[in-house]
Amino acid sequence: MIRIGILDLQGDVSEHLDMTRRTVEKMGIDAEVVRVRTADEASSVDAIIISGGESTVIGRLMEETGIKDVIVQERKPVMGTCAGMVLLADETDYQQPLLGLIDMKVKRNAFGRQRDSFEDEIDILGRKFHGIFIRAPAVLEVGEGVEVLSELDDMIIAVKDGCNLALAFHPELGEDTWLHEYFIKEVLNCVE
Repeated sequence: MIRIGILDLQGDVSEHLDMTRRTVEKMGIDAEVVRVRTADEASSVDAIIISGGESTVIGRLMEETGIKDVIVQERKPVMGTCAGMVLLADETDYQQPLLGLIDMKVKRNAFGRQRDSFEDEIDILGRKFHGIFIRAPAVLEVGEGVEVLSELDDMIIAVKDGCNLALAFHPELGEDTWLHEYFIKEVLNCVE
């Protein structure tokens, strides 16, 4: 059995919980989906999903709780959406706590402010996906070994590095479980 943790410090946590639970049920795998609020809880899971929210607040809370150290030291596979993408970076356009797990530079709010939020069909991994962008970041540059999975308007919106997946948009707010399935399959390959 694998355990997928949803970081529960701030942001759209319940949406990721619901989507991930539906995903493991659909996949028919032996998995448990739990909330992660402490370093001990972070250590007890095989992978972590970091949702959207305010990346500076989430980063500070990850440091205060010790969750950041657990993720980095134990090399947990992470899927980060929106603010989670920012936190996975090793550099952003704003001084804040980061995990530094993906060699990339991210611009916060690259598509504009809250009122500029939008939805669009994107191409990712050879498939169409309905992307929901809310004050979305974008990747400005990637380092060697980082795989660009999708771009929109010449901006990088999805990358993968090893077992880590960073998305500028919110797959948990739609109905399609495909990207959660993709991440869980990656996790299964990483923990074997």
